[in-house]
Amino acid sequence: MSGDRRVRRTRRMVQEALIGLILEKGYEAVTVTDIIDRADVGRSTFYSHFTDKQDVLLSNLDELAFLRPAPAGGPDKLFAFSLPTLEHVREQERLVRALLGRRGGGPVHARGEQLLADLVRDELLAAGARASAALDLLVVCVVGAFMGLLRAWLDGETNASPAELDGAFRAAVEPGVRAVLGQL
Repeated sequence: MSGDRRVRRTRRMVQEALIGLILEKGYEAVTVTDIIDRADVGRSTFYSHFTDKQDVLLSNLDELAFLRPAPAGGPDKLFAFSLPTLEHVREQERLVRALLGRRGGGPVHARGEQLLADLVRDELLAAGARASAALDLLVVCVVGAFMGLLRAWLDGETNASPAELDGAFRAAVEPGVRAVLGQL
């Protein structure tokens, strides 16, 4: 058990080091040596837990799991993930800002968008849409709107509450989605 605890502690120290460094100087400028120095671990220890800095970055996203599927609401309640996700982001703001904000890395943005796209697609299919190229385009639009709001919030462009962001997202997206749902 103590071995597991040490492994978790070492992984957490490396992950926290990367987050701090991203917030200070941006993902692209961070090196493995920077992470090792900040976490105060040896190079061999780092490589026994992670393959490279991108592996550390993605492990942070995987452990955060901020895009948790909410119970599908069906056609009457679209995008059940929105408010719970925004509330969770507020609780984990420092980590999410480092991962998805302006200074985060492209691999995390792509992974976060893919996770969100899967959630949106599942919700729209549960609401009666059929898999199609038109559904794929609709998913891209919904994901773009949500991620745009999320990034603006994380980058300090708005200080809206999670409920206000959820309201803005729904007001901008739901009418169009509902109009298209009947055609899919």
